Amino acid sequence: METTVSKEDYLKAIAEAETDGEPVIAATLVRWLNVTPAAVTMALRRLRRDGLAVVKSGGQVQLTSKGRDIAERIRFRHHLIERMLSEMFGMEWYKVHDEAERLEHAVSADFEEKLIAKLGANGICPHGNDIRGDGVADRRARGLVLLHELKPGARATIESVFERDRALLEYFDERGLRPGVPIHVMQLNPDDTIQLQTGTSAALLGGSAASKIWVRPIDSVRD
Repeated sequence: METTVSKEDYLKAIAEAETDGEPVIAATLVRWLNVTPAAVTMALRRLRRDGLAVVKSGGQVQLTSKGRDIAERIRFRHHLIERMLSEMFGMEWYKVHDEAERLEHAVSADFEEKLIAKLGANGICPHGNDIRGDGVADRRARGLVLLHELKPGARATIESVFERDRALLEYFDERGLRPGVPIHVMQLNPDDTIQLQTGTSAALLGGSAASKIWVRPIDSVRD
């Protein structure tokens, strides 16, 4: 089925919001895609017309099997491109998401096969996220927790970070917070900030930002 860039963006956003554990309603898509409510209303109307999504009672949006197939194909290409940019061209990890957003719609099936042959069909993107998608339940089943759930004194290794916010990624990078980095929670402050130690450096992280980082605890100290 032929799809437009706009439809692919909406389908992928719905699938990614589901993976991130959010109930997907129109307001979710307004926020994720930075578009107007009117634009979302029109887009959902087209997706429903084409049998790509349904809107349940209460406004929750769900992909049909046809819509999910398209969304997963675009997500797979997105992650392949992120890995290509990082592993083959050395682009900074906090830049590759935005670049992949632009390139994912232009990749042909032939080029996708070349990327798979070069990088493999499985793998982890520069943000630590699985190339095939990775839901909240899947992460918790592997023993991962969110950074803000750790107690003072806990040690962990950063596993993955939320990748759809370039400013947040740059904020993390400036503080040395990226996948693979070991952290030590030093203190929880009354203002909801967290004092961290990363190697020989200290970092102060807000609670909201800490909720965007998945970590693997080295010990069992957590809420």
